[in-house]
Amino acid sequence: MLGIETSCDDTAAAVVRDGRNVLSSVATNQDAFHAKYGGIVPEIASRRHVALLSAVVEDALDRAGFEYADVDGIAVTRGPGLIGSLVVGVAAAKAMAFALRKPLYAVNHLHGHLFAAFLDRTETPPYPFLVLLVSGGHSQLVAVESSTAMRVLGRTHDDAAGEAYDKTARLLGLSYPGGPELDRLARAGNPRAYAFPRHRPATDSLDLSFSGLKTSVRYFLESDAGRDATASDVAASFQAAVVDVLMARVESAFGRARYNAAVLSGGVAANSELQGAFRSWGERSRVPVFIPPPKYCTDNAAMIAAAACHQGEAVRVDPLTLTADPNLPFSLWAS
Repeated sequence: MLGIETSCDDTAAAVVRDGRNVLSSVATNQDAFHAKYGGIVPEIASRRHVALLSAVVEDALDRAGFEYADVDGIAVTRGPGLIGSLVVGVAAAKAMAFALRKPLYAVNHLHGHLFAAFLDRTETPPYPFLVLLVSGGHSQLVAVESSTAMRVLGRTHDDAAGEAYDKTARLLGLSYPGGPELDRLARAGNPRAYAFPRHRPATDSLDLSFSGLKTSVRYFLESDAGRDATASDVAASFQAAVVDVLMARVESAFGRARYNAAVLSGGVAANSELQGAFRSWGERSRVPVFIPPPKYCTDNAAMIAAAACHQGEAVRVDPLTLTADPNLPFSLWAS
């Protein structure tokens, strides 16, 4: 399966066999183009995809030792994401599928993150399993009962975890992208230095919220105490609050239903503190945990190809009618 991913600012292509073995995975990021704006500029992102996608696809095929005609199918991210970016990938995949007469598979970007834990592994998560999906645009808990049967148990009401990281990093004067920079800074700080709030939803809810935490950090930094605060301590205390909230939801979800494993996925899954807490909880609770390598946590095309392999006919589409959907709901193509 040839996978193509252009939902945001990473131009990516990959060749994956049997939804698990990554033969090649190529991605280019645009951080240098967006850094001076402090965030992603959609118009710049889409134009960079146009300039890079053909070369990225050809590089992925070359590394896998394949020609275009050798692939059995083409998988592409249909949504959700930035409409300008999505259109570039979808248009390219449609043209390839039509010209080569290959099956075309339209993948939900979030479903791709669920299957990232299957890549380059001999042991994969046994169904049913729980996924904590945390990224710059999404934070949610998902019960995965099969490759096409999945339910969102809880989601963020406002800022996603990654978005809160980036905004807090900006408050601390860190460079873009801020999430990884804040993680590095936090390693030198005291996570108990400042008591930032932990959002607690209604008793029966697994939903998340990080806007209040980000705002609390801003007000603290503007206060007299905040002006004398150590940046590493603020970063560590903020990060501890995020991790506490996320792990509390995971524990609560396992208290309500039985799952055979737990998966941590999405860009924020590369965070060192969250990974440590997730693994420690798994050991204490005797729950097998799966975390993709960092290169498969962030946006990549291998996970899109993997999702298409696992979901098969449920996501197969007609190249002549496929359209990009920036607001694609999670439940589409899922039972």
